[in-house]
Amino acid sequence: MDLVIRSTVIFFFVYLVTRVVGKRELAALEPFDLILLIVIGDLVQQGVTQSDYSVTGAVTVISVIALLSVVVGYANFKFRRLRSALEGEPVVLVEDGRLIDGNMSRERITREELEAEGRQQQVLGIEDMRWAVLETTGRISVIPKQSS
Repeated sequence: MDLVIRSTVIFFFVYLVTRVVGKRELAALEPFDLILLIVIGDLVQQGVTQSDYSVTGAVTVISVIALLSVVVGYANFKFRRLRSALEGEPVVLVEDGRLIDGNMSRERITREELEAEGRQQQVLGIEDMRWAVLETTGRISVIPKQSS
């Protein structure tokens, strides 16, 4: 039972940390970030299993984490009101060629990052963007202005 409780606490803590870190950071992992995630994974394992090296303990922990992932996914699907808390909401970064500075700073995205993302989607500059939206996946969608 101890493994189940520790697994549950760690699951929700890791879930909370990933929500606080931000969508953009998780979508654009640098090599250091990847190493940090591996280290966190090792620390989580130590916190969950402590000195239990049994197969039963490992199966219990994996089962609890898998079950909690399914429950959170189902709650996200079934309950619309929970969706924004569990998944987040898209954030508009550019509207009709103008940066929305408050959203940019809150999501910690620089103008240069946004311009680079626009170029990857064949939009030359911010003034050429009708919309730029930071999606819940961490990707930025750019909708170009229609040329007349």
